[in-house]
Amino acid sequence: MSLEFILFIVFAAICAVSSVLMITRSNPIISALFLILNFAALSGLYLLLHAQFIAVAQVIVYAGAIMVLFLFVIMLLRPEKEKLLAINPRLKILAYVVAFIVFVQLVYIIFMSSTTDSGSMDASIKAGTIETIGMELFSKYILPVEAAGFLLLAATIGALVLAKKKFE
Repeated sequence: MSLEFILFIVFAAICAVSSVLMITRSNPIISALFLILNFAALSGLYLLLHAQFIAVAQVIVYAGAIMVLFLFVIMLLRPEKEKLLAINPRLKILAYVVAFIVFVQLVYIIFMSSTTDSGSMDASIKAGTIETIGMELFSKYILPVEAAGFLLLAATIGALVLAKKKFE
C-alpha cells in the first residue's frame, strides 16, 4: 500500500464521518465546526489529486469566508429560541428514499467508471498547478482579473461610504 492510498483512505474517512456528524448534530455551531473539518479533509483529497489551487481555495474561501458568514447568520438567528418543527413522517420517508437513490447512483458511478490514460492524466495534473493557473490568469486573462479587482475596490469603497457615520 502506498502512502497516497493510505492518505486517501484517511481523508475519505474523515470526510464521510464529519459529513454524517454535521448532519446529525442538533447544535448548529457544532455542525458548522464539523463542516469546517469536512472542508479541510476535502482539501487534502484535492492535494492528492495534484490540484493545489483548488485545495488552497477550498480552505481560504469555504472554510475561511463562507463558514464565518454561516456562523454570523447562526448567531444572529439564535436558533435555540425557535420552536422545533414537527417533521412529517411521509416527508421523512421520502427523504430516506431520495438519499438511498443518490447513494446507489454514487456507488454505480464509482464502480462502473473507466480508467483514463496516463497522457490525459499528466495534462490534467499540469493544468491544476498554481503555476499554470497563475500564468494563465496574469497573461491571457489579465483584463478580466483587473476588472474584477476594480469592481471589488468600488464595492469596498461604497460599503465604507454607506457605513460611515456622519459627524456634524
